[in-house]
Amino acid sequence: MSRIGNKPIQIPSGVTVAVKDGMMSAEGEKTKLCKKIPPNVKITIEDSTINVKPIVNSKTASAMQGLTRSLLASMVEGVTKGFRKDLEIIGVGYRAKVTGNSLDLTLGFSHPVVYDIPKGIAVTVTDNTKISVEGADKQLVGEVAATIRRYRKPEPYKGKGIRYVGEYIAMKVGKSVG
Repeated sequence: MSRIGNKPIQIPSGVTVAVKDGMMSAEGEKTKLCKKIPPNVKITIEDSTINVKPIVNSKTASAMQGLTRSLLASMVEGVTKGFRKDLEIIGVGYRAKVTGNSLDLTLGFSHPVVYDIPKGIAVTVTDNTKISVEGADKQLVGEVAATIRRYRKPEPYKGKGIRYVGEYIAMKVGKSVG
């Protein structure tokens, strides 16, 4: 049985949560997020708490209860605080800059890499090597950060590439001349 799904979600002041027509929405001061409700769950809003209950007693309904509760909690946190992922670029000549609605990356290829920033995401670059991805949708922030990292993953010999701040890369020893 799901344990996380049984925990109620507290709605902070200034946030409006609504459930109708198979959609759940959370609206804060700046943004509004909407997601489809998975099957087999029922969402009830009482006072300033949200409860998620399974409709039938089965394993999939229990799994959907935990998923729905996590999605709703992320939506409420996203419209109040937002989410952020930080990346760093390591390598000689590797750099990034934001031009308009796109991120221009120079990563040692024969051409620059241009990434179009999706709506609802703010990307900032400091010191030409530090990239910050911010937004209200947790899934979208993580996906954008992972896509940017995928352009040049850190390699294990010199550590060059794009990595998350604080990410550990297991370094390998190069070949030795004997």
